Amino acid sequence: MSDVLEELQWRGLIAQHTDIDALRKALDEGPVTFYCGFDPTAASLHHGHLVAVKLMRHLQLAGHHPLALVGGATGLVGDPRAKGERVLNSPEVVAGWVDSLRRQLEHLLDFSGSNPARIVNNLDWTSQLSAIDLLRDLGKHFRMGTMLNKDIVARRINSEEGLSYTEFSYQILQANDYLELYRQYGCTLEVGGNDQWGNMVGGADLISKVEPGATVHVLTNPLITKADGTKFGKSEGGAIWLDPTMLSPYAFYQFWLQVEDVDVVRFLKVFTFLSRERIEELERETQENPRARAAQKALAHEVTTWVHGEQETARVEAATAALWGGDADSLRKIDAFTLAGATADLPSAQLEVGKSTIIDLLVATGLEKGRGAARKTVAQGGAYLNMRKVSDEDAVITEDDLLAGGVVLVRKGRRKLAVARTN
Repeated sequence: MSDVLEELQWRGLIAQHTDIDALRKALDEGPVTFYCGFDPTAASLHHGHLVAVKLMRHLQLAGHHPLALVGGATGLVGDPRAKGERVLNSPEVVAGWVDSLRRQLEHLLDFSGSNPARIVNNLDWTSQLSAIDLLRDLGKHFRMGTMLNKDIVARRINSEEGLSYTEFSYQILQANDYLELYRQYGCTLEVGGNDQWGNMVGGADLISKVEPGATVHVLTNPLITKADGTKFGKSEGGAIWLDPTMLSPYAFYQFWLQVEDVDVVRFLKVFTFLSRERIEELERETQENPRARAAQKALAHEVTTWVHGEQETARVEAATAALWGGDADSLRKIDAFTLAGATADLPSAQLEVGKSTIIDLLVATGLEKGRGAARKTVAQGGAYLNMRKVSDEDAVITEDDLLAGGVVLVRKGRRKLAVARTN
């Protein structure tokens, strides 16, 4: 079972650890119960959470027992962040987000077999703590110097915004989570993002103080950056959400498809379960024929399938092919939801069925600056409606031209694409 550590190391999923040799010995001795925490700071997980979930899944595949903690309590308090105090959301909002994250985690981890994942909510035990219990039973084990010296705490205290006692207390609550999971489930390993190292070590220290003889471990995954050191992050519309209602599966797929060559092999190791042999093969293909983007296609396929399922991935791959090299017949096969996601970021305009012409749409969508230029494009054979070349500039758009969802695609030349909508 300790081979999993070598696999995690090869994939770049290990950042810091308390004692790797002791952890390896524990893994050799039999299945270990471990946990990772996810706070409901939004209605969905995002792509950054996939790194920790992937680490959890590797450990689970190696036979260990995962606990996915959804922070119904810590989500009410808020972990200190680099800039500004977090907004305190209402208990009703946080409870709704807890349910959303629970459903996503149920899809990403395996809840069957001999070592099924289990979801726990720290509100179950934190809500039972009185103020006196918190101060006497927990607070006495924390030293102010250690708490104040944590990087994020020190930065916030010295900033104009300062730091409230509410967020300052977060580290105590997270440490108590580890203690409770140790007592209730025999959990001896906490995993999570490297930005949580201080809080995670705080939990291990608390256990060592109140449970003499206990041996527990901490293992963090790195925060993923691009080769140039910048954050591997957001799309034009914001975060890369896993919820399809917050970011369409098509846009999610396109995000991974656009990864740079210099990053793609590393991301294949981190975000997929492809074998070493397959990843090395894709690395060679990228070096020999980068224009084919084989590694990017594999990355987008694997991650989208994991998050959204095989059927949805097939839809977005078909939509990608149809929009960027397909024909009119393939466009007709795309459903309204997928087509809406595929065209969400395209230039758009309003369409009046029975009135609008290709000239109107070229100008309205911004593909051409004026009607004269639009006529010239049509005359030269560079205007397309739903991938069909348009030669009659006066022909109006009819109901028969509409694709699923009441839209038509307008194209100028080979790569300039826009959408016109009836509503």
